[in-house]
Parts: sequence; structure tokens; C-alpha cells
Amino acid sequence: MRVGLFVTCLVDLMRPSIGFAALRLLEAGGAEVCVPASQTCCGQPAYNSGDRADTIALARKVVEEFEGCDYLVAPSGSCSGMIRTHYAELFADDPAWSARVAALAAKTHELTDFLVNVLKLDRVPGRYQGTVTYHDACAGLREMGVKAQPRALLAKVAGLQLTEMADAEVCCGFGGTFAVKFGEISSRIADNKCQHIVTSGAGAVVLGDLGCMLNIEGRLRRRGDATRVLHVAEVLAGELP
Repeated sequence: MRVGLFVTCLVDLMRPSIGFAALRLLEAGGAEVCVPASQTCCGQPAYNSGDRADTIALARKVVEEFEGCDYLVAPSGSCSGMIRTHYAELFADDPAWSARVAALAAKTHELTDFLVNVLKLDRVPGRYQGTVTYHDACAGLREMGVKAQPRALLAKVAGLQLTEMADAEVCCGFGGTFAVKFGEISSRIADNKCQHIVTSGAGAVVLGDLGCMLNIEGRLRRRGDATRVLHVAEVLAGELP
């Protein structure tokens, strides 16, 4: 099984440890992992900003880089959701590219979904002593159907206890360019999320999208709160920053 790992531009630039953790987990499940060195962005920032031409160019690049793999896996519900859900409309008037996009979309997975439903991972390398709470990032939840999968995997981490926060499925306020265009609204939403995290009593919040992580961690620190913010791949692989 040849699995293409789409690292994502945010992970590559801001927190590469997530990419290495994802690689370790995929290999632990027996996958042969391919990481194209030329990969960059899925095109979502351009797409959200209405830049259709650049989005199409980036989408074509992703297809060309990964269509030879049996699967494409990303440690991000946002990027995998972009590929699986939104690429199709970009090429609706181009039959040849539409077919290629559909073929890639059909084999695109968010990381925890792939580990649970394709690799059927029965154990994970990580250990964690303490209590965590989990935030359901919007794109992973609504576009990729990711809800039970990360929780099932976290249950396999030795020493870890999961406590659910209130409104775990409610947005953190990031929303890609939303956080830039509507800063005050985003900050208020993030404050609500941070309060739910604190009220849960957990020492760390775990989630599956780096954009949400950056927004939540930034707001927590501005509030003077030292709660850890961890990607689910880091916890499962035992590669904590």
C-alpha cells in the first residue's frame, strides 16, 4: 500500500513535528509512505479569497503529485476536505481534469480516519500521563466525518484520560481568512472556546488541524493560560513538542 502524505503548508512552515508524527503513525500501520518533496499548498487560502486561477493551478499540482499513490492522507481535516469536497467544482467544465480530480478525491483521507478505517490500527506508539480534552475542528467534522476516529485512537494511548469539553463541535474562530477579515468576532469565538477548555480541567487540548491550534494557542497565551495545545498525531505517535 503506497500512501502519499500531504504534509500541508502550515505544518511544513509552522510545526513540522506534526508531519513526522503522521509519518511514524502511517509506517506503524504498515504503509509505504511517499512524501513528494515538491508539494506545497492545497489551494484553500486562495480559494477562500476568491482567487480561482491560483486555486486551480495549485489543485492541478496536487493531483499530479499524488494521483499515482493508492491513497492521499493529510493530518488536517481542512486540507483533506478541500481536496475531497471542493476540487470538483473547480473543474466542473473540464471533463478530463474532472475525472482525475474525482479519482484523487475518492482516495483522500484525513489522518485519523485513515488510521482507523483503512489501516485499522490496533495500537499506537504514544504514551501520555494526564487528562486532555478534544476540539472538533469544523472542516474535519463537517466535510470529512471525523468525530469518533480520533477519540478511538486516543483511547489506545497509555496513561491518557479524555474529558469532553462543552461545545466541542463549535468553531474556534479561525476559519482561515475569517480570523483576518473579522478579527473581533474571531477573538470572541476563540475566547468562548478557551473558556470551555479551561472549564474542562484538562491539562491539554488535542485537535486535528494546525490552523485551529494556532488560533486557540494564541488566544490561550494572551489570556495568560499555559494549557498545552497538541495535534492528535503528536499525541498518538508520542512525539510531543
